[in-house]
Amino acid sequence: MKILLLGKNGQVGWELQRSLSVLGELTALDRHSVPCGDLSQAERLLETVRALRPDVIVNAAAHTAVDKAESEVDLARTLNATAPAALAQAAAQTGAWLVHYSTDYVFDGSGQQPWREDAATGPLSVYGQTKLEGEQAIAASGCKHLIFRTSWVYAARGGNFAKTMLRLAQERERLTVIDDQRGAPTGADLIADVTAHAIRAALQRPELSGLYHLVAGGETTWHGYASHVIARAREMRPELAWKVGEIAPVPTSAFPTPARRPLNSRLDTRKLQQAFGLALPHWQHGVDRLLTEIL
Repeated sequence: MKILLLGKNGQVGWELQRSLSVLGELTALDRHSVPCGDLSQAERLLETVRALRPDVIVNAAAHTAVDKAESEVDLARTLNATAPAALAQAAAQTGAWLVHYSTDYVFDGSGQQPWREDAATGPLSVYGQTKLEGEQAIAASGCKHLIFRTSWVYAARGGNFAKTMLRLAQERERLTVIDDQRGAPTGADLIADVTAHAIRAALQRPELSGLYHLVAGGETTWHGYASHVIARAREMRPELAWKVGEIAPVPTSAFPTPARRPLNSRLDTRKLQQAFGLALPHWQHGVDRLLTEIL
């Protein structure tokens, strides 16, 4: 099997290089690669697909700077909608599978229940709108595809929320963290491993083509996430100079941003678990593993 991975150096892309390597011949590209892996150059990207003729295209590249997207509408649409549409057309023409990642930001964040795949969408931001357009273009193309909506993604590599909280906990006596957004912190390693498992299953059962929600089990708030990270870090490394004495909960309105955030980022993963025979671990398991790596 030949696999083309785009966005190899992102959080999920980095982990995908590991998880996909056991499935077959992997070509991993970023936007600086030769052949072209740049989503902003659709025609050259299609030339890459035609030249490599992969059995599976995995697109882990995107415009993910949520606030910058509000002022970079054209670029966000090019990367999040136009390029995936082109990849989908290429996949349809060659018979390849397309694997693509989307987001809870396609929803308006209302209510208290986890979002199902067939729930009505209503993005609040340019990022969410363009990611939704990408999903719709892939579905309309008729190509065999796996679209995974995920949320609150972190990885040991690069910056992340946990690292920021650990740094601030050693610098400040009081932290303020949002407590009215709910979701599940989800590791890039979990996303990559589920992706590899799903690809292998889908190649045997084409009827699995479709849209799935992929997040870790359970739910929390950013405040709950921060509190867990700092408590566990203190247990693991009590000798470090922890200054923080209070982690105060505050509403989203305390931190105004150009792009509106959904308050309800819960995603219902029952469809994914049933289709692929999976059990998704609780979010704390992945975060604790992250802390073991970075502390």
